[in-house]
Amino acid sequence: MQTVKFTDLGLIDYKEAWDHQEKLFDQIVQTKVSNRTKSPDSVLPTPNYLLFCEHPHVYTLGNSGKQEHLLVNEQQLKEKNATYYKINRGGDITYHGPGQIVGYPILDLDNFFTDIHKYLRFLEEMVIRTLSEYGIESGRSAGETGVWLDAGDPRKARKICAMGVRASRWVTMHGFALNVNADLNYFGNIIPCGIVDKAVTSLDKELGRKIDEEEVKQKLKKHFAELFECEIV
Repeated sequence: MQTVKFTDLGLIDYKEAWDHQEKLFDQIVQTKVSNRTKSPDSVLPTPNYLLFCEHPHVYTLGNSGKQEHLLVNEQQLKEKNATYYKINRGGDITYHGPGQIVGYPILDLDNFFTDIHKYLRFLEEMVIRTLSEYGIESGRSAGETGVWLDAGDPRKARKICAMGVRASRWVTMHGFALNVNADLNYFGNIIPCGIVDKAVTSLDKELGRKIDEEEVKQKLKKHFAELFECEIV
């Protein structure tokens, strides 16, 4: 059974967390490259990490995103106490902020399975199972990564968890953002994930009460460990 090292970074600047991810990611990749030249008995195992955090208000644009999906200019960003980054993950534009649980699994998928689609479906399933514990039925929307409520009804469909990942040499980074007690007004400054006809929501909005974020984190970790058949340490 693989082990995954867990760290809760707390409230952390987006760039600081991104740099930390890159450092761990690069270390794993370098180990894999180095292992290619070693004899089988001297190969080093590659570690796996799961980071949780929250960010101050920030908008991030992925590789396939469009700049015009950010609907505010630099001055308006300052007025809203928000920052903006163009980053090296898949997907379009999204928002991160307080009250949102952001998860960054940095895994060597050679330790699990080499299938990016399966990896994304597992992350979605982790969130779906977590929401189910709160009595919320959620699922997937065809052709759109993430977790949705009422995905089959265009009039009601709303996204509760966004996802965007990067993978190289089967090593992953970036991940998911689950709206728990998030200020949804900030999504009004973007076209979230480039999707113009569907809304966003959060766990507290759906349940009508503030949610214990530490409790949600424990549930996410439990379902992550079940799905990836790993031990979180």
